[in-house]
Amino acid sequence: MSTTQTLFDQAGHKNLLLPDFGHGLAVQANQHLIIHGNEGMILDPGGHKVYNRVLGETTGLLKGGKLRYLFLSHQDPDIIAAVNGWLMTTDADAYVSSLWVRFVPHFGLDRLVEHRLHGIPDEGMVLSLAGADLLILPAHFLHSAGNFQVYDPMSKILYSGDLGASLGMDYDVVPDFDAHLQYMEGFHKRYMTSKIVLRAWVNMVRNLDIEIIAPQHGAMFKGADMSKRFIDWCESLECGVDLLEGGFKLPRRT
Repeated sequence: MSTTQTLFDQAGHKNLLLPDFGHGLAVQANQHLIIHGNEGMILDPGGHKVYNRVLGETTGLLKGGKLRYLFLSHQDPDIIAAVNGWLMTTDADAYVSSLWVRFVPHFGLDRLVEHRLHGIPDEGMVLSLAGADLLILPAHFLHSAGNFQVYDPMSKILYSGDLGASLGMDYDVVPDFDAHLQYMEGFHKRYMTSKIVLRAWVNMVRNLDIEIIAPQHGAMFKGADMSKRFIDWCESLECGVDLLEGGFKLPRRT
């Protein structure tokens, strides 16, 4: 079994990638934990299959500290399905796009914890984790209509959600960008909405000092040069509605 990876650890601030607890048919998904002082934020904590192990690992890493936030980048079940368990067993507040606040209860949100599910406004926001600011960045339509990312200025890590996702490789850090394209290009062409949205995202994140881009699925882009390579690739990618040249056709019986 893989172990927790430390991505950053300075001045009481830690960024941790939890072990991969997924298996079987379920899509692989990463869970990240940010700790500052005695408070923590878990990002996209996952579904029921991994809940107990992710909760146990998170509790151990906090070492008596408080889980302050659950960050939910969008509404997909691999992110949000176990949110009721997290809210019932911790004192954390959960944050998700305002678009999805009324949909999350369909996963079984208990009335006792509804008041701790908060909507993120479309323009994003800043959350304070024991005094450390975390930027909640808008990334709508990449791929969800209400979608957000987290930028941590202390570690210079951009948690990019499904943007940058890759599937099927056997490494955690991208070693060769061109060789890595085979594992992410198809996903991006199908799941990302359009080049217009990608370019809007590129124009925003180019203002950030980024050392790591950490997607919710697959391998990370480590180092400023590799992160820039990914951003440049996004700027020119045609995807989603850009590729619907023929429109839709009625299906035929085979």
